[in-house]
Amino acid sequence: MTEISPVALAPAPAAPQTYEVKTYGCQMNVHDSERLSGLLDGAGYAPAADGEQADIVVFNTCAVRENADNRLYGNLGRLSHVKEERPGMQIAVGGCMAQKDRDEIVKRAPWVDVVFGTHNMGSLPVLLERARHNAEAQVEILDSLDVFPSTLPTRRESTHSGWVSISVGCNNTCTFCIVPSLRGKEKDRRPGDILAEVEALAADGALEVTLLGQNVNSYGAEFRDKGAFAKLLRAVGRVEGIERVRFTSPHPAAFSTDVIDAMAETPTVMPQLHMPLQSGSDTILRTMRRSYRSSRFLRILEEVRERIPHAAITTDIIVGFPGEMEEDFEATLDVVRASRFSQAFTFQYSIRPGTPAATMPDQVPKEIVQERFERLVALQDRISHEQNRALIGTRQEVLVHSLPDAQHGRFSGRAEDHRLVHVGVAEGAAVPRPGDVVSVVIDDAKPYFLLSDSGYSIRTTRAGDAHDRSQADSCGAPAAGPGRVPAATSLGMPTLRVGLDG
Repeated sequence: MTEISPVALAPAPAAPQTYEVKTYGCQMNVHDSERLSGLLDGAGYAPAADGEQADIVVFNTCAVRENADNRLYGNLGRLSHVKEERPGMQIAVGGCMAQKDRDEIVKRAPWVDVVFGTHNMGSLPVLLERARHNAEAQVEILDSLDVFPSTLPTRRESTHSGWVSISVGCNNTCTFCIVPSLRGKEKDRRPGDILAEVEALAADGALEVTLLGQNVNSYGAEFRDKGAFAKLLRAVGRVEGIERVRFTSPHPAAFSTDVIDAMAETPTVMPQLHMPLQSGSDTILRTMRRSYRSSRFLRILEEVRERIPHAAITTDIIVGFPGEMEEDFEATLDVVRASRFSQAFTFQYSIRPGTPAATMPDQVPKEIVQERFERLVALQDRISHEQNRALIGTRQEVLVHSLPDAQHGRFSGRAEDHRLVHVGVAEGAAVPRPGDVVSVVIDDAKPYFLLSDSGYSIRTTRAGDAHDRSQADSCGAPAAGPGRVPAATSLGMPTLRVGLDG
């Protein structure tokens, strides 16, 4: 391979350099990428247009699953050839894998210019400039947070929905998880700072906020208030202009009745709960160091459904954890049958170096893991389909997320319980903007989404207006709002491929 200098010495062009942030992993990473984009905007860079090769490519990485390494280094390898042809191009790697691998990244990919970790995102513009000036790669990893990420500037991906971090880090010690060692101990934001950010989002037109944390319901531990998360839910729910409040992800061990009461009694907190199970076997839960058992998990779901009968509950499940026997897996299937999840995010266990589980005996053979995984997916798909088919004929209020796609002519959005809904547009019908709310009747259902093709009514919103303003600011064509039909051509507008989301 041709040796590539970490930083080309060509002078910066007069026009602003462009950037692209590529995100892998969880919602925390998605929100972190919004922060990184905001930092680059503030430093004078501009987002690259769709299909355009950016001058600066930033990878915000995940270290949770095995294929994360392969994806990163594969993409870095492809970019090495691009960089050879583009003097001045820079590549930065941040996030959890950067925090874990540190100098190893520039050893394996010497054409990378900047490596930064989870604790110093705010340093990215300075590190890019330093790498350019010094003509050598810059690796800067901190072992503790220097600035809480939510104090950094942000380029929001959506005008109608916003992520709001309430904490970073995690105090749990799950044996399969590398996150605590990469993001550190839990640090909580003050309630006033969180509410100020929510109020700012509402002022900008957002209708929906999602409160984020590695373990949201332990919020308040740092300032010794066990009821802080329930209080926060109620307070966020009272913010004028916010119509939908969500949160992710809680931990079953700390999930308390006061949180369920806050969900049930706050009209803007949506009837949706993501509650990670991980395994239905008490033996495996013990080995995972998950401080609850299946009976406790099922009691939580029972209490939620008593207070919020129409709640949609989703989960995470790991298949093939070390030591998992057939009876352990059958216990997981039993809990899945009893729980009736609307959706489950299922993962095959993979060894993550640096975690206690990586060196446990009785690693389960790949072919057994695959066979169990397929059985679990088949069971959950059947349950999801049954749950969704029960909604046929019901009326749903859908927050629109996208314009009609070219393939199916449907726009997409989320119902109050967060189910994905694809809505057909009759010829000549008015088309809502992203951020508007439509009322639809569900006509059909698939395991992963609902369909409506029988017409809709539109409620225009401040969020739809915000979308139009954002399109005007970026020189894109405004959405075909109520009373307007979609134009033959739209510039820079997002599309969503039906069936691939959710």
